[in-house]
Amino acid sequence: MEIFFVFLIFGLLTVVLLAANAILGPKKTNPNKVQPFECGSPYLQKEIKPFPIKFALVAFLFLLFDVEVIFLFPWALIFKEMRGAALAIMAAYGAVLAAGFAYAWKKGAFTWD
Repeated sequence: MEIFFVFLIFGLLTVVLLAANAILGPKKTNPNKVQPFECGSPYLQKEIKPFPIKFALVAFLFLLFDVEVIFLFPWALIFKEMRGAALAIMAAYGAVLAAGFAYAWKKGAFTWD
């Protein structure tokens, strides 16, 4: 029952803040704010080359595999208690992780060319 009151309070707070923004917020728009904007430079300027997507892809893959490898630490802490079951569970987890790595490798996600 307490959780209901928490959701009710935060729901009411959300409605009040949105209403206050609609009533008290600025009404005039600035023409400079509605123009297209890209990385601090004029829109589609010829001299500026687009940022390669490979950097973002490598960053996402790093975060994905880094977070998944973090799950090995709790497993290592309970390994002695569970023995065979923990090994089987981690073997399945490792297989899924290896399959994802192999798929990314096959798609060429790790090449810089």
